[in-house]
Amino acid sequence: MSTPSVQSAPYASACERLEAALARIADPQRQGDMVFTDIYAEEARTAAAASDRRAAAGRSLGPLDGRIVSVKALFDVAGDATAAGSAILRGRPTAGRDARAVARLRAAGAIIVGRTHMTEFAFSAVGINPHYGNPGNPQDRSRVPGGSSSGAAISVVDGMAEIALGSDTGGSLRIPAALSGAVGFKPSAGRLPSEGAFPLSPTLDVIGPIAATVGDAALLDSILSDDDPAQLVPLSLAGQSFLVPRGRLFDGMEPAVAAAFEEALDRLRAAGAQVVDGSIEAELDAQAELDRIGVFTAIELAATLADLGITALDGIDPKTRARIEAGGKAPAADYVRMQHRRAALIRRMDERLTRHPVLLLPTVPMTAPTIAEVLDDAAFHRVNLALLRNTRVANLFDLPAISLPVPADGLPVGLMAMGRRGSDRSLLGIAAGIEAALPG
Repeated sequence: MSTPSVQSAPYASACERLEAALARIADPQRQGDMVFTDIYAEEARTAAAASDRRAAAGRSLGPLDGRIVSVKALFDVAGDATAAGSAILRGRPTAGRDARAVARLRAAGAIIVGRTHMTEFAFSAVGINPHYGNPGNPQDRSRVPGGSSSGAAISVVDGMAEIALGSDTGGSLRIPAALSGAVGFKPSAGRLPSEGAFPLSPTLDVIGPIAATVGDAALLDSILSDDDPAQLVPLSLAGQSFLVPRGRLFDGMEPAVAAAFEEALDRLRAAGAQVVDGSIEAELDAQAELDRIGVFTAIELAATLADLGITALDGIDPKTRARIEAGGKAPAADYVRMQHRRAALIRRMDERLTRHPVLLLPTVPMTAPTIAEVLDDAAFHRVNLALLRNTRVANLFDLPAISLPVPADGLPVGLMAMGRRGSDRSLLGIAAGIEAALPG
């Protein structure tokens, strides 16, 4: 297992914790040169020194002041080009200003240590990238970390940052959190500012945190959403009612994932929670009807690249290029139909969750496969679809969702809680209660 995060020593000054993080980034065994696409060591040292001076003078900017944060490589940082994991975007003009989320983090005193590895255009859940290398899972370097916020998860688990800012279009925060052993939170659409983040799918994209604890994830969420940044209070599980949607979302689960998930449910019941088996199969049937029309990510990414004047797709990973080309050929009428169908999906699921407002299910049906396993195109697409199956439900139905690590023998396993649209802070409180009931 990996070394504990730098946040395990909260007594240390910002400068001391930053130097510990930079030393981990420089450690060849941790593959920091692949985990980070940009490292802002000197800027971070300046910010850490300023934070320590504020702390000494009793003028802290708040609970994020002095915390070490990494940001995914699709966020603009003033003075640098935003490549979003793609070779064809490396030559873009440099950003004139920080992405809005990055600017808010700086204003709250966060120390931006660097930008992190991601899959090309954020268009994969596996976590490999032929242009920037394939950093290994922090629990086993021969295995994938999950994507698309691959470096974000590694940076937290390996102690290179205390909190990471990433994005989630179909599971890109929760999948690497589940496979690597962290907390990943996908907020409701529009809750956090996405201006200055390269879009994969404006319809489905959200930004959010990966962290070592629910409390840290909630802290970043509160800063970026202008909520009260007071420490999150875990909600008691006594009397809480959870629905476990048995059915196709449980098909093909690895035995290790199934065992860890069921043991986690037993722990929640022991803490007083009511765990009820149920079904959302009708809602998933409606989602499948939408999928048969088209895929938002492929259509919208093709449009974004066309707007940038990128018509030749040479240089894009062939695994990604084929999907973009297919999206670019989608009829406009189909896209309009998809938007109408999704609006109906959102209303339908909101009504479905009236009685049981929180769903529990495995984040992904497998533990992290080896990097060697997914280099073949057919295996890559099979694994990618399997990793996205459960998590993308939250994006299509616009539900807040969080993945928590659960006690497991061997590789990390994630439990995902999904709540009603707009119930983000309530879900975080419940997640903190679940975290407290799942020691280890």
